Amino acid sequence: MMASLRKWSWLAAAVLIAGAALVHGAATHRWTVGIIDAERVERLHALEVRFANWLPQVIPTEMPAHEQVRATSRHYAPPGGHPSAVISVFSGPPGAVTTHTPDVCYAASGYRCTAGPRRHTLSLPDGRPIQYYMADFEKRSASLTERVRVRWSWTADGRWEAPERPRWQFARRFQWAPLAVKLYIVTPLAADGTPPPPQEEEAIAGFVAATFAQYAALWPERGEE
Repeated sequence: MMASLRKWSWLAAAVLIAGAALVHGAATHRWTVGIIDAERVERLHALEVRFANWLPQVIPTEMPAHEQVRATSRHYAPPGGHPSAVISVFSGPPGAVTTHTPDVCYAASGYRCTAGPRRHTLSLPDGRPIQYYMADFEKRSASLTERVRVRWSWTADGRWEAPERPRWQFARRFQWAPLAVKLYIVTPLAADGTPPPPQEEEAIAGFVAATFAQYAALWPERGEE
């Protein structure tokens, strides 16, 4: 009797391990082979958002080699330097791109989340909906307090989405996609916690909308490809 129970326990464990491996393989794109649109990838990382008189400046960005993720960051600001934003775009295997989120990465860098994450939506000029998360983070030291607001979203086909569990909710659909993309838009907040003035909020909102519209334009509307 005990031998039989041990046998079934080992079988159940093997099934669970195999199932977990299959799910992980699907999420990391291990079991499928797709054709990456290299030209689109280059356009994603070369894109400089055009908004008012804001100017871009590339920020050196490196990712660990084992992540197999390509990252490009740019700082944007008008000639006066204020307000400003940093855009980071990440592309690579779906499993790697959907794993790390700001609430994990920023916490590892000494930040704490002070608000959010909360989901937001906006509509592009062509009517396509955009979903993204937004959260505020704070980092304190003996002489400095730094606060930032981070917006982030994912896509594999031009539909920018903010699912509750991106790695698992995207797994079934992304296993057929050779590439996933994640976008960060980071804007500074006042160190003393005061809200930005209305004109600054309006400028940031316009920049965010322009950013998503211009990145989404790299994909035709669904059904046109």
